[in-house]
Amino acid sequence: MLPELLVALCLLAATVIIHAAVLTVLLRRLADAPALQAMGFWRVASLLVSVSWALLILHLVEIGLWAVLFWWLQCLPDLESSLYFSGVTYATLGYGDVLLAQEWRLLGPLEALTGTLLCGLSVSFFFVLLSRVVAARTTLGRSS
Repeated sequence: MLPELLVALCLLAATVIIHAAVLTVLLRRLADAPALQAMGFWRVASLLVSVSWALLILHLVEIGLWAVLFWWLQCLPDLESSLYFSGVTYATLGYGDVLLAQEWRLLGPLEALTGTLLCGLSVSFFFVLLSRVVAARTTLGRSS
């Protein structure tokens, strides 16, 4: 059980670092964006779609990292099964049609917890972005 836990903790650390790095880049880009209060509906919608795409790609990369680990440890028969299992587990769908090798089965719940934490971090990021848009528009409305 200890080896599985150490492997999962290392991968958790790696995915959190990747997530934090990408969110930092997105925050810097958003700070350089034109003033939020001057953005019309379509610019705000475009911004939200772009951020959604970036976050989705980020999560797919993290799912891929877990899948490569499962494949490398021979927890699952092939890379396709590993990707499928990782995606279902990270997203906490838990279909149960593909299972890890018994000695590595603790990795499944640990990936699900990691996915939950990182999805929560992405939702928080989205909330901050929308809060800034609303605050900018509210400030603009008061100054007019």
